[in-house]
Amino acid sequence: MQKVDMAKADRLREMSGVNTRKCMKCGKCSASCPAYEEMDIRPHQFVSYVESGDIEPLLESKSIWKCLSCFACVERCPRDVKPAKLIEAVRQMVVRQRGGNYLSPNEVPELLNEELPQQLLASAFRKYSK
Repeated sequence: MQKVDMAKADRLREMSGVNTRKCMKCGKCSASCPAYEEMDIRPHQFVSYVESGDIEPLLESKSIWKCLSCFACVERCPRDVKPAKLIEAVRQMVVRQRGGNYLSPNEVPELLNEELPQQLLASAFRKYSK
């Protein structure tokens, strides 16, 4: 059952600067997302969830950690909705609620892999720490 939390939805819109009402649900943001296959909630769905006030699934979503912050969705949006900024705001809300960091420097060696781009590490610290 959907739990409506318009206060959190408003807070996410404020944090991200995103006007969710501009979305026309064309799906171009999700179609251009390189992490689409890894996400349980897609970029266009983040916008819809916030618009409807259904925030809890977003806070529990693995997509906030899978988003590459590449802003491909932002570039493709014909209405300038900026779903990536909304995803980053949800991620920041989760990090603040937890009161700590999602990723510690001690965990980095376990994540190293020849196939991962070096930018990933810098991005991970920006995304996963307060």
